[in-house]
Amino acid sequence: MATKPMLHPRNQHRAGYDFERLIVQTPELEAFTTRNPRGRMTIDFSDVDAVRMLNRALLRTHYDIDFWDIPATYLCPPIPGRVDYIHYLADLLAECNDHEIPHGREIKALDIGTGASLVYPLTGQHEYGWEFTGVDIDPVSIKSAAEICDRNGLNIELRRQTDPEDIFDGVIGPDDIFHVTLCNPPFHASVEQADKGTQRKWRNLGKGHSKKLNFGGQNAELWCPGGEIGFIARMIEQSMDVADQCLWFTSLVSKKDNLQPISRLLRKARVAESRVVEMAQGQKTSRFIAWTYYPEAQRSL
Repeated sequence: MATKPMLHPRNQHRAGYDFERLIVQTPELEAFTTRNPRGRMTIDFSDVDAVRMLNRALLRTHYDIDFWDIPATYLCPPIPGRVDYIHYLADLLAECNDHEIPHGREIKALDIGTGASLVYPLTGQHEYGWEFTGVDIDPVSIKSAAEICDRNGLNIELRRQTDPEDIFDGVIGPDDIFHVTLCNPPFHASVEQADKGTQRKWRNLGKGHSKKLNFGGQNAELWCPGGEIGFIARMIEQSMDVADQCLWFTSLVSKKDNLQPISRLLRKARVAESRVVEMAQGQKTSRFIAWTYYPEAQRSL
């Protein structure tokens, strides 16, 4: 029998959800739990409220986040997969740190499209102590992220991007230095494509036709002109203007077929190096692309 792909070795969720432990920390979760055919505790992942409560319990139990909430219909991210990205970024930075995983606020990370959930800064700051700056174009997301920071006493800087065409322009100042950027870009090119993706997810859950997403999502979170390739293309183009202000630029790439055109764009930008990092997560494999303008001899934290 083939071995099931696993999460990153440092991922706290590698062994699955410990519902008994989660319920001790968040008793409200128990009302959403059921038993699967094998008798194991689970939730209905097509239930928006159940998924939200699970995230609340995970963040409280594993990441010391006492308050977490997001506006209705906003993207409710799956925590295990999101934190995997953080762990693989730590491995990438370790290569520039004598192969030691870097910890502490001296590491500066820029989260593009941080969202209402603030999931990457929350998990990344807890796991490694990095200093995060979160950027988003949506004022509701910024307001939600700010409330999460305030209610938990977190020191995470939030910046509003005012121009939908800009990625780094307008949010990276002349004196800013970052060791890594991260991004989960909108992957659809239109509302119609986003809706088709929704139907596909609901069919996979065995729930038939619905316009709801079990993990939610606003338009700006799900689609943009040009889709994923268009967004990352702008990111690559603008990264050239701040090439000396960031060691590694990275972005998730949801579709493997998009890697080839993105790689062509990176060659055109004459980056010093680019690489694809694959992440095994349950039944699927996700990935992110990373690029740097620094020659290997100059890469040091």
